[in-house]
Amino acid sequence: MVISFCDMERVENKSYKLERFFLDARMFAAWVGLISNVLLSGIKIVIGSLFRSPSLVADGINNGADILASVVSLGSMKASVQPADQEHPYGHGKIEVIASFLISIFLGIAAIVMIKESVEAMLQPTASFHGVTLIVALVSFVWKLFLYHYTVRIGKALNSKGLVATAYDHFADMMASLAVVAGIGFSWLCELFEIPGGFLGDPIAGIIVSLIICWIAYKMGMDSFHILIERNVSQSALAAYRESVLKVPHVKRIDRIRARDHGHYVLIDVRVSVPAELTVQEGHDIAREIKHQLMDDYKEIKEVLVHVNPWYDHDQ
Repeated sequence: MVISFCDMERVENKSYKLERFFLDARMFAAWVGLISNVLLSGIKIVIGSLFRSPSLVADGINNGADILASVVSLGSMKASVQPADQEHPYGHGKIEVIASFLISIFLGIAAIVMIKESVEAMLQPTASFHGVTLIVALVSFVWKLFLYHYTVRIGKALNSKGLVATAYDHFADMMASLAVVAGIGFSWLCELFEIPGGFLGDPIAGIIVSLIICWIAYKMGMDSFHILIERNVSQSALAAYRESVLKVPHVKRIDRIRARDHGHYVLIDVRVSVPAELTVQEGHDIAREIKHQLMDDYKEIKEVLVHVNPWYDHDQ
């Protein structure tokens, strides 16, 4: 089996076009998130300040922190699809993972700030509440719900760690908006029917959701950290890759297989045993077939390094 230079050039051009398509889809989703955060942040801060709603102002500040996260995500996604070069022979995929790690830090900081604001609101009850703030919080919740489902679907389809992190950021914002809806709605009803203690609804809901956001930030940060230190992929993924390798004729045994996540793609190292009587050329062809088999079966795999060992009858 011989692959000509023209064939390789066509494969590389096709791969480049796919990379550009995936980049455009990721960038569009990231831009939608960025513009949404800018609009929501401005509206919440203005309306919250006008109608004296500290929870809505805090939620607006939280969206303001998301603007920075979105900018980081946009830059990382554009950089992560740059082709491999002499200094970065494995590509730039981990840039996106670093961005995901930074977003988790932003989320954690925003959650801590929201807890602080909620505790202060419990100690210093504010005066009145208004239906406009409730409407803004409801609109924010619905829009963030849409953004979460839209972004997580594209992020998982394209195996984009940065976009999935952005989706979880939208989810955290959605939960925060839900807390604001619950808090403002409860306090507004208590004020409407002259029920005492209504001011506690807003800050208590804020604390609960802030703790949820802290957990999301921790989970996201740990996932990114494990990729950065090149932890092996899951055992189920390795088992699937192993099955693909064993499909190739003349592969007698898999001596070792390792795979590491490199952002939106996976790199694999595999050692296989093939009959010792095969020629070097035949061993080379088997190694190339293993690479093509893995990359055809799993689109997330970008590079496969195959080491061929001799296999004798007594090895069985």
